[in-house]
Amino acid sequence: QVQLVESGGELVQAGGSLRLSCVASGGTFSMLNMAWFRQAPGQEREFVGQIRRSGDIVNYADSVKGRFTISRDNAKNTVYLEMNSLRPEDTAVYYCAASQRILLFRNPNVYDYWGQGTQVTVSS
Repeated sequence: QVQLVESGGELVQAGGSLRLSCVASGGTFSMLNMAWFRQAPGQEREFVGQIRRSGDIVNYADSVKGRFTISRDNAKNTVYLEMNSLRPEDTAVYYCAASQRILLFRNPNVYDYWGQGTQVTVSS
């Protein structure tokens, strides 16, 4: 059973930056495709980006492309979400998720494990 713990969320002003971390335990991290999702109040969970187990493929939602960067350190069992040029519409609870599937998917329903989420609030 894989456990995921996110950290790094906080209140930041528009235009600012944050780096979220997600530490995995209880599994073989290098065999997991990892993703970040977010959910704002009253909204559905939204795909942010994903990174393949080897780190060689990274995909982003159009809404964050060019502003957010996903990376991973398999030696530290950690995936990161670097967020720059933050906007008020980026305000949400951010979740990391892990998938044991070989292919990458943007559908949250195919992810096997989820963290508890970390709140990011961007003030205008």
